[in-house]
Amino acid sequence: MKSKKKILVAMSGGVDSSVAAGLLQKEGFEVTGVTLKLWGGPSDTGCCSVSDVTDARRVADSLGIEHHVFNFGDEFEDNVVAPYVRSHAKGLTPNPCIECNRHLKFDKLIRRSHALGFDLIATGHHARIVKHKNGLRIARGADFSKDQSYVLHMLNQPQLQQLKLPLGEMTKTEVRKIAASLNLRVADKPDSQDVCFISNVKGSRKKFLQQRIDLKPAKVLDKDQQTVGEVESIEMVTIGQRKGLGLSGQGAPKYAIEIDVEKAIVTVGEKPDLYGSTTQIKDLSWADAPYPNTVQVQTSAHGRTASAIVTSSVQWVEPHMKVAPGQSLVFYDGDVVVGSAIAG
Repeated sequence: MKSKKKILVAMSGGVDSSVAAGLLQKEGFEVTGVTLKLWGGPSDTGCCSVSDVTDARRVADSLGIEHHVFNFGDEFEDNVVAPYVRSHAKGLTPNPCIECNRHLKFDKLIRRSHALGFDLIATGHHARIVKHKNGLRIARGADFSKDQSYVLHMLNQPQLQQLKLPLGEMTKTEVRKIAASLNLRVADKPDSQDVCFISNVKGSRKKFLQQRIDLKPAKVLDKDQQTVGEVESIEMVTIGQRKGLGLSGQGAPKYAIEIDVEKAIVTVGEKPDLYGSTTQIKDLSWADAPYPNTVQVQTSAHGRTASAIVTSSVQWVEPHMKVAPGQSLVFYDGDVVVGSAIAG
């Protein structure tokens, strides 16, 4: 008798990963659930709260599968939290979810699964793994509004070969219906939002950073280099920001168009000043060879795409809003990820 393949399902306590575990069990896999304990500080959102661990354990019990908790707290601090803080100190806009996927969920977890004898891992991400002539690729999920291919763009061939994404062809509505049919207590649980290691309290990001770095005040200058105001913390300002610059009532709306942390200067301009034809990049990476054609570029987890040619920089087909340094740009050919870079 052929033995079942053993699969380790990352269960965050939400409806998506819970349904992923249930579907794989129905497919005939020997499913074990695992919740990653990543953050030991205060948290009431995302996938790091105590209640989420409890929800994951209860779902595992209702499915009749084993459930474990892996403590990756030290690795999370080193690879996600500390770089997040350093990026803010440099005036960058980091994406901690991408770094968590890169270093924890699809590196550390895969290596741990191997050591424990599992054949595969799975998550509840809304994305697909598709075959390509040179291997496998990440592609958008069927539910465009919930698509998470942007935060999975970094996955390489060995990782994709060991990964299953059971929800890739489903809409969120379908996922919730399946959860209800399986009598899962999380069927109507809201989706997690925001940075998981920062509690969902007004001003909490600033409070979090204040505990780790000294926040510096800065002058706010207009394009003529005239002082028009000041901000309490330059590390809290990002490109395109309008609120919090202390400029309300001063004519046309003003936006942060340049941030110089070393000089403690935020330069502001009007909306047309936010647009340009080129975005400088670093850490350019292609799934295969450099892509010579026009690609669709996504600059945030749920942002719209825009057409561009990518060489040593991103050259927009039409003027595009400035991308905050530190943000990931992900390149698509249709629904398929073909490359990525970081805004410089």
